[in-house]
Amino acid sequence: MAESALITVADVARELATQVTGGEALQTPVTGAQVCDLLSHVMARGREGQVWITIQTHPNIVAVAALARLSAIVLAHGMQPEEETVMRAEDEGIPLLLSEDSAYTLAGRLYLLGVR
Repeated sequence: MAESALITVADVARELATQVTGGEALQTPVTGAQVCDLLSHVMARGREGQVWITIQTHPNIVAVAALARLSAIVLAHGMQPEEETVMRAEDEGIPLLLSEDSAYTLAGRLYLLGVR
């Protein structure tokens, strides 16, 4: 996959993570990535369509992802979301993905998939 616009959240989920939520939003194109655990940084620098890799698990990550219009949240290092986080992600239609890989490894794997 050479063009990042051709990569969807479903592709990311299939290649990198376990899907927790998603639905129709899995067909959303991925335009880039954000690797950060500081919510204010993602609010300021996040761009529409990006996948956000984080270890944060609380419900506020969903609010930030919705505000920045991110395509998905990937929880790295085997982190498990709080129940309220899952419910909010479902309500907002934001795919929530889980991975045992480190944020560093996930970023590299996204790059190899063609996400720039």
